Amino acid sequence: PMQITKAMVMAAGMGTRMHPLTGTMPKPLVPFAGKPLIDHVLDRLEDAGIEEVIVNVHHFADMLEAHLAKRKSPVIVISDERTRLLDTGGGVRKALPLLGSEPVITFNSDSVWTEGAGSNLRDLMAAFDPARMDALLMVADTACTIGYTGKGDFIMASDGRLARRLPSTTAPFMFAGVQIIRPSLFAEGPDGPFSTNVVWDRLIERGRLFGHRMEGVWMHVGAPDDLVKAEAFLRDL
Repeated sequence: PMQITKAMVMAAGMGTRMHPLTGTMPKPLVPFAGKPLIDHVLDRLEDAGIEEVIVNVHHFADMLEAHLAKRKSPVIVISDERTRLLDTGGGVRKALPLLGSEPVITFNSDSVWTEGAGSNLRDLMAAFDPARMDALLMVADTACTIGYTGKGDFIMASDGRLARRLPSTTAPFMFAGVQIIRPSLFAEGPDGPFSTNVVWDRLIERGRLFGHRMEGVWMHVGAPDDLVKAEAFLRDL
């Protein structure tokens, strides 16, 4: 498998659904199971051998930067979105000079899960085949999640290719907040804010968007009640 050394953590959102907690701190610093959400993410990346992580900041940016400055590994580089929130796609596009040309991991700052037997991140990297794939998404079985109430995001073919669920239907897999993707794809996006969904839809048309099913249990932590449920689940393991 190709060696991936860089990642980007999406940490610039307003965390609106996490109010009132995000009235005094950015969502990535909200405590979960004894440490801030973003530390769960960075610990996972460090364990998987990632050397450098770009983190975008906007809401309570100074507070988040001060927290990240205490970290020695992986190396943290800030992508500053203080003046304008750019959504997921626009955020990656702004960070392109920092990301380089090789495939990177992008990781939502609120993506948490219990591991199975191994490491989902290492398994994802081992499954990435740049000859066939422009992006490989970590997907969770919607039936094996805590707190998720959506209809699923994707249908996955036997070879791993992803397709969108049709409107008014359900799908067995949801995006688990982590992917390996070629940064150059975001250069095709519009100026300003746009969603990564724009990139994914182009890749689906080209047959270059793939999924890798994660092991373990993915936990939705979008609101304070979700945190309580997820922490209770961890305690009962």
